[in-house]
Amino acid sequence: MRINKYIAQATELSRRAADAAVSDGRVQINGCPADAGSQIGEDDLVMLDGKPLFIEQTAVTVLYNKPFGYVVSRDGQGSKTIYNILPPEYRQLNPVGRLDKNSSGLLLLTNDGVLANELTHPRYAKVKIYEIRLNEPLAPLHQQMINDRGISLDDGLSQLQLEKIDDEGYAWRVTMREGRNRQIRRTFSALDYTVTRLHRTHFGEYVLGNLTKGATKPV
Repeated sequence: MRINKYIAQATELSRRAADAAVSDGRVQINGCPADAGSQIGEDDLVMLDGKPLFIEQTAVTVLYNKPFGYVVSRDGQGSKTIYNILPPEYRQLNPVGRLDKNSSGLLLLTNDGVLANELTHPRYAKVKIYEIRLNEPLAPLHQQMINDRGISLDDGLSQLQLEKIDDEGYAWRVTMREGRNRQIRRTFSALDYTVTRLHRTHFGEYVLGNLTKGATKPV
């Protein structure tokens, strides 16, 4: 966003008056004097007469059914990214938590920092539910180990609750209250299983329901 438009939206000044403020040296961007043609990014700090300026945003949050094979990043570094396929009006929203490239399902996108903190900070312990599939049936002993005492990983104990979905023991519903990096995959890997499918269905009070793959829904 151009600097004069940003100032006009954040204050009661007209764009012409904003241009004058820039010309008079009253405006700084990240501690440096602003130029008339400066562009403002979402992480830039703009100050007028020594006071920070902020544009009040209407809170927007959407549910997104993330497809398999896409990374949750603006820079895919060679991989397909969700920001290439999201509707344009949602591409400025930030993800709440992550789903890795080979995972799918419920992803929340928002510009509401308070909501994002409530959903991700460990003290709130929001429940997340996943449906997974393993490369081989889970042994009853390993199910008991995961459910009862957890599995020790490099970054601490992983405590999950499992519920069998199929009769053979390949498919499971996993409930957790934390969310360390690739925790579910690492938990099963520690017992020599591979998670071949990981699909999130619930995040706190938000439920994926029948939202189709790649679709969004405002909440």
